[in-house]
Amino acid sequence: MDASVPQTVTNATPHIPDADIAAFVAFDWSDKKHAVHMKSAGAPTVDKQQVDQTPEALSQWCTGIVSRYPDKKIAIIIEGNRTGLIYHLMNYPAFVIYLINPKAAAKYREAIYPNGSKTDPIDADLLLDFLLHHRDRLRVWIPDTVETRILGQLAEDRRSLVDWRTGLLNALTARLKQVYPQVLEIFDKLAVPMVADFLRKWPSLEAAQKATPVQLRQFFYGHNCRGKILLEERLQIIAQATPMTHDRAILTTATKMIASLARQIQDLHKTIASYDEQLEELTQAHPKAPIFQSLPGAGKVLVPRLTSALGSQSDRWLQADDLLRFTGVAPIEIASGKQYKVAWRWNCPRFLRQTFVEYANSSLKFCSWAQSYYDLQKSKGKKHHQAIRALAFKWIRIIWKLWKENTPYVEAIYLQSLERKRLSRSLPPTNNS
Repeated sequence: MDASVPQTVTNATPHIPDADIAAFVAFDWSDKKHAVHMKSAGAPTVDKQQVDQTPEALSQWCTGIVSRYPDKKIAIIIEGNRTGLIYHLMNYPAFVIYLINPKAAAKYREAIYPNGSKTDPIDADLLLDFLLHHRDRLRVWIPDTVETRILGQLAEDRRSLVDWRTGLLNALTARLKQVYPQVLEIFDKLAVPMVADFLRKWPSLEAAQKATPVQLRQFFYGHNCRGKILLEERLQIIAQATPMTHDRAILTTATKMIASLARQIQDLHKTIASYDEQLEELTQAHPKAPIFQSLPGAGKVLVPRLTSALGSQSDRWLQADDLLRFTGVAPIEIASGKQYKVAWRWNCPRFLRQTFVEYANSSLKFCSWAQSYYDLQKSKGKKHHQAIRALAFKWIRIIWKLWKENTPYVEAIYLQSLERKRLSRSLPPTNNS
């Protein structure tokens, strides 16, 4: 399922009486034309048509269906990764949109057509069949507040930009090792704006050595690097550096690529900073944000991600287990005959799972019991990622309860709760006879 959709999916499927549903519709998405199969309530036949993938054609189809069944609900099933179409359909309050995981739809097709047959009409037929007979197994797409959805999408887009920057930094590192390794010695981290600025001005060792000490000092002063010892060390490295190669072909192409990568990284630094500002502003205004701001180790990056992950709808996650399963942090059980194993849950919104796992890892430095729990898991022979996922499992239960009760996290209260549970386990059973 697409990572951007679950941020507005409710785990609790509201009951829509069959009497309120006038028609059942299946959309099999395509780049140019959608196969749309519709069965009116009580009708013996299925109406099959195609709708162009244009806003105008979709609007015309939607308006026609709504006017055909006034004051009635229309159930629509669609694969959960077709977000563009979903966002168009959500403009019509009469539509009750059910999402099906694309892999579930594929498995359903394989069960009915084991020979591998696949066409858009076949897929639309199968989706409609699933909607008619297994609607209770589907999720209803209910948008959260606009503010929550903006927060969630911005947080996810920011992560994509950071990943993009990481790829560019890796490419830059490779080129620097090839012709300009002194930069890696001068700077401890390449992911700081000062490095990109430095390479924009001096993309080669030759260019840096042509700069005067005054120019270099002014550059570092301008980036708040005023430590005398460190500054002199950097100037000395540049002055005494020996070129890695004198091959003009390599130097010319590498210098051009280094300058290009530095320019892109510099732009991404600015873009990510603008995202951070907007995320901070939206987070401060969100009514649920104080809960997540109170969590140890949840900084400015993780707070908006956690806030949008749970959302503002109090009935979205009825139980902590619902959230655990949906995020993929809870494993799945596989039992067949005498075989039994616990496996990693692959079918889940990865960004959402990543959010909780990354938070669990971040909490280690700020929460004593979290570190103790992690150490306990490691002592049992679990690897780092297994121990972190186990901690994330525990954190989700805590976070869900805080979110449900709309109360901030207070570590002293949680530690008291742990102590009460420990004592209750050690006490002998009460004799009521």
